[in-house]
Amino acid sequence: MSRRRRIASLSVATVTTAGLCVAIGVAAPVSAEPCTGAAAAAQPPAGTAALPSPGAGGPPMGHRPAGANDNAPLPRLGKLTRSLLSALTPAQQIQQQAAVVPTPKPTATPAPAATPAPAAAPMPAPGTSLIGWVTGPESSNNTIAKYSITGTDLGIMWDNGNAANHQVLMAFGDTYGYCSTPQKQWRYNVLMRSQDTSLTDSVAASSAPSWRPGLAKQIINSIDWAPVEKGIIPTAGISVGNNQYVNFMSIKNWDADGRWSTNFSGVAVSPDNGEHWGVYPTSIRPAAPDSTDRVAYTPGNENFQMGAFMKPGPGDGYLYSFGTPPGRGGSAYVARVQPANVPDVTKYEYWNSDSNAWVPGNPGAATVVIPGPLGEMSAQYNSYLKQYVALYCNGLNDVVMRTAPAPQGPWGPEAMLVSHSEFPGGIYAPFLHPWSTGKVLYYNLSLWSDYNVMLMRTVLP
Repeated sequence: MSRRRRIASLSVATVTTAGLCVAIGVAAPVSAEPCTGAAAAAQPPAGTAALPSPGAGGPPMGHRPAGANDNAPLPRLGKLTRSLLSALTPAQQIQQQAAVVPTPKPTATPAPAATPAPAAAPMPAPGTSLIGWVTGPESSNNTIAKYSITGTDLGIMWDNGNAANHQVLMAFGDTYGYCSTPQKQWRYNVLMRSQDTSLTDSVAASSAPSWRPGLAKQIINSIDWAPVEKGIIPTAGISVGNNQYVNFMSIKNWDADGRWSTNFSGVAVSPDNGEHWGVYPTSIRPAAPDSTDRVAYTPGNENFQMGAFMKPGPGDGYLYSFGTPPGRGGSAYVARVQPANVPDVTKYEYWNSDSNAWVPGNPGAATVVIPGPLGEMSAQYNSYLKQYVALYCNGLNDVVMRTAPAPQGPWGPEAMLVSHSEFPGGIYAPFLHPWSTGKVLYYNLSLWSDYNVMLMRTVLP
């Protein structure tokens, strides 16, 4: 019996259109997790608890895998309130004034000098404060009623590049809906849009791709290219012209203590501001020789399972993509590509420090630019520092920052932004707001114990 036949009950289908794999269907059910606190108490509007069946085009449903995404305890939704979290942040660091992000033009920040300068000196700890929840029961976005999102993580942010409808897009990882509904309306991923330039209490969400009012849809589905798949998780986003690109990883297995394995990574594209998505077959990077029989494994692609896209300034015709292995124990590598070739991994060039050169078409030539262990990361050029900035969580689950004069480095030492001791419950995945490129940084940060995303603010010294 063919694999397609064996999983027919999941109503999964894959079609190929204009070079894209377009997946339609549901996420396979996996093990259950608790759904407690304010999220568990939330009830769907009358008459909406019953969802369309998967075969009728209904939403993917399932439970979030046990042990996913962090080494902290299982999620306890709604455990910590904003007031309690604020109390955990040192009082002298909390900024009370309104936080305003200037509306940028959809053009890149001026690039630094082409010749790398010496690595930046160690920086003192900057002032960091919690702004507010982006998702969940405590969020001013009311994500439960508006999008059926009670719990989620990540919140990867990028500029959509559309001058007529200028927005920041935010991609989230696997997502809980109403806890009282069948399988908790679990989705592999969702997306929200924002036009907010005054980040006083959160990142205000204006809309989300949805199956119906009040139910945000899963944007990237499985392409059914792996024998076992437990998640489709976005790791980076970027815009090129009218296209939105998201780098994602296909999860093979969730392990313990911040470790997981992948089948492959890939690039999904949306031509309509995030409403509809397809996956480029030319973007698939198998993590091992036996990951999939659809694409040949290339040594080195295991180091590009998670990504961080970055746009440079004028004068540099490339886009950059940092890569790490799956989990939070690896180091970071960097590649570059012409914008038109983002979905074609054969067109990428990889930084090799031994030869001090970019090597085309060979991910195995990439050498470490930021040593691990590090987790989910984001990077951008900062006009205040006149340096590139990278944020990630280190081996202790502290949020740290490094700076460099060029994407390939040399990257300076870690500067502490948020200590894991300030936010008990497990912080991870600091994703920079693309419009905050000056003295004040804003970034989304996930808290595992609440399994939701909060907005943080750091004032650089």
